[in-house]
Amino acid sequence: MSVWDGLVGQDAVVDTLRGAARAARGADGASAAGMTHAWLVTGPPGSGRSVAARAFAAALMCTAEGEPGCGECAACTTALAGTHADVTVLATEKVTISIDEVRELVTLAQRAPGSSPWRVVVVEDADRMVERTSNLLLKSIEEPPPRTVWLLCAPSPRDVVTTIRSRCRSIHLRIPDPLAVADLLVRRDGADPDVALEAARAAQSHIGLARRLALHEDARERRSALLRVPLELRSVGDAVLAAARLVEIAAADAAASTEDRNAAERAELLRTLGVEDGARLPPALRAQVRQLEEDQKRRTTRAQRDVLDGSLLALMSLYRDVLLRQLGSAVEPVNASAADAVAELARGSTAETTLRRLDAVATARTRLTLNVPPLLATEALMVELWSGTDLERV
Repeated sequence: MSVWDGLVGQDAVVDTLRGAARAARGADGASAAGMTHAWLVTGPPGSGRSVAARAFAAALMCTAEGEPGCGECAACTTALAGTHADVTVLATEKVTISIDEVRELVTLAQRAPGSSPWRVVVVEDADRMVERTSNLLLKSIEEPPPRTVWLLCAPSPRDVVTTIRSRCRSIHLRIPDPLAVADLLVRRDGADPDVALEAARAAQSHIGLARRLALHEDARERRSALLRVPLELRSVGDAVLAAARLVEIAAADAAASTEDRNAAERAELLRTLGVEDGARLPPALRAQVRQLEEDQKRRTTRAQRDVLDGSLLALMSLYRDVLLRQLGSAVEPVNASAADAVAELARGSTAETTLRRLDAVATARTRLTLNVPPLLATEALMVELWSGTDLERV
């Protein structure tokens, strides 16, 4: 067992980080060959960016003799669990990282580590910093304390401002092979091998999504229903209703995933403030409760957009399979269980129409990132998917 076990199909990245952890041992600050004070970990969603960052942090904390990153010592286990005193992880669930959150990290980064050779600060969503926030972080990365290491994670180097990117050592994770992801699900989670492989392909090697599909039948059923939506678009009315249904499902999933946590956070805050359950809130404390409610609202908004974006990615994978079938390609389909839907869509349209539909889904995803109302963006998409020049309508 080691801290690197969770990284699937990333041998080159593991070798680089393991070498840096070895170089860091006994080094006077982050100046040893192979080690540096700031890292930028990039890769597509689901490739394991945060897993790599946390594993590297654990390897730097490791107290076992020999190869750093044993995964069994107290330092490794607490670092991986997020409870090590010298490892700080910022993983926002809001649309953007606030400047106050980064200001706290910058202050913390100036302190010497307490019980280990390094203080490690992991920012899992560095792409969610606006320019002003990034500029605040820049100074700390330019002039870091000798024992502080920054680990920034983002989908691509372009998602981080140039001034920060140029001061970090970059490592890039690739999309792992579906067979490797399926093997991990079988070994770690006890998933059925056939279901695991189908889930890995459907998730396009996104490990978190593949795990959810492999272990939860209801998740597979929802995906199957989603992939049949294009077959139900017979009119503009159908398109509008389908859009509303997708947005409602996304909102319900987001609310379900955050409801219990929101209630627990509110109860904990009231307990900390000394307010009994059901008691009237004193005016002096209302601002703190209001701030919590605003943070929870932003978190729910992001969760809804993430769920909806995942639905759009599933539709893109469907049309990708349709296009491959229309072109006579022998490439393995992503959605093997949706072969009937793929065949029907391929018969009813041309390759040019399928390409336009892929562009429409990509446009809808872009609109969501630009804060276009989800229902409006989804309605426009569904109408575009319906209004193509299908052969059956010519």
